[in-house]
Amino acid sequence: MNAPTLDFWFDFGSNYSYLSAMRIEQAAAAHGVALRWQPFLLGPVFRALGWETSPFVLQKEKGDYVWKDMVRQCRKYGLPWQRPGNFPRAAVLPLRIALAGAGQPWIGEFCRRTMRLNFAEDRDIDAPETMAALLADMGLPAHRVIDEALSDANKLRLRRQTETAMEKGIFGAPTFFVGDEMFWGNDRLDDALAFARAQAGA
Repeated sequence: MNAPTLDFWFDFGSNYSYLSAMRIEQAAAAHGVALRWQPFLLGPVFRALGWETSPFVLQKEKGDYVWKDMVRQCRKYGLPWQRPGNFPRAAVLPLRIALAGAGQPWIGEFCRRTMRLNFAEDRDIDAPETMAALLADMGLPAHRVIDEALSDANKLRLRRQTETAMEKGIFGAPTFFVGDEMFWGNDRLDDALAFARAQAGA
């Protein structure tokens, strides 16, 4: 019988996606659930909702809470944390790379390393030199990967991927899907995995 599948919709600029990305691959494997990485651009989703940026920026009280919450959550999961000096940080290039490599065995490591650069090292993840160094350090052909990511076909794929996210009713990240069942937020990852197992009769 095929393993149940979890779709993980995320943006590298999303702080709560960071919490999920750092643990989701291991958690899915432990539950016997197949994982599909679904990078998308959160910015157009926010603009479609009438927001020019993250609600954590637009609403000061919510933002103040979130940064305190991130300290607690990173402590809970044993993750390094440094509040980004630029939030939400542009992440178009790494998202294009992630979409081009979504089915590759290195996708999980790439996503974790990119998230760590943003949320533990406060680095500019949209810079080509940053991505090239990261890919090379992983032993990957950096220029070839980046060239594929920057191809017109892949740029169009990311636009269409983001349109698909909106069509599915996604309004934030991280969002998880088991079939048509949606779970929103890092604190719903375990629920999504349990639902996937139950659907498969595990």
